[in-house]
Amino acid sequence: MPPRNRARARTYDPARTWGALIAQVGHVREAVRGLGQEEWGLASGLPGWDVRTLVAHVVRQIAVVEELLAEPPRGSAVGLTDLDAWAVSTATISDQLDASAKDAAAAMADPVAALDEAARTLAAQEAEAVRTDRLLARPFNGMRALDFTVTRLVELVVHSDDLARATGRPVELDRQAVAAVVRLLADALAAKAPGNAVEVRIPPYAAVQCVEGPRHTRGTPPNVVETDPLTWIRLATGRTTWPAALSTPTISASGDRADLTPYLPILG
Repeated sequence: MPPRNRARARTYDPARTWGALIAQVGHVREAVRGLGQEEWGLASGLPGWDVRTLVAHVVRQIAVVEELLAEPPRGSAVGLTDLDAWAVSTATISDQLDASAKDAAAAMADPVAALDEAARTLAAQEAEAVRTDRLLARPFNGMRALDFTVTRLVELVVHSDDLARATGRPVELDRQAVAAVVRLLADALAAKAPGNAVEVRIPPYAAVQCVEGPRHTRGTPPNVVETDPLTWIRLATGRTTWPAALSTPTISASGDRADLTPYLPILG
């Protein structure tokens, strides 16, 4: 596939986005129902979070859709946060997210029931959640409702993988959800490190050019990174490091500039 042209923002299909979100919520619910008592206390891989806290955070990330849609819509699209800006800005609220997840876990008597309720509530939000003209007042400086729905896909896919690695139990990843997350994170890389010196390929979902330097005009570019979708998601979200990824067969990097260390992770 040709590399992404950063002159235009990527658009996401509302029906596919919503279908992927509902499907991934279903996969998380199925996985959580099978957890044994001891598994809730396992380390999640995130500092200070056990599996219970991780699931509580997922519940909050689903429930917040209804909360934001219940607020008066923003009147103007001027200054809205786009998906690229959201991705690189999440680090600014990491402490807030950590505290809210721990508070939610402490208050949640039955995480399975809470997840089920959040899923039922989410299902009723489709009409508003996928509108491109519905402007949310939050988070950050506000977002389009559909863009915010795409961010929920990121939360669900990333934390589904966290849950699987923490428990050793498989958590299915919806194909459309993975595709959206890969593309969002690839676009955010291109925005964070603009340029045309490096081509990053994540087949079959995305290819972007990034990093300042000499621009190739024909044939194979001199600096190429290629990896699979899950490895890319883990790199972009700090679940693995560049050196660790390079030590596996899941990634290849060629060229003097094909080192993404300075730009990773993308999502804080």
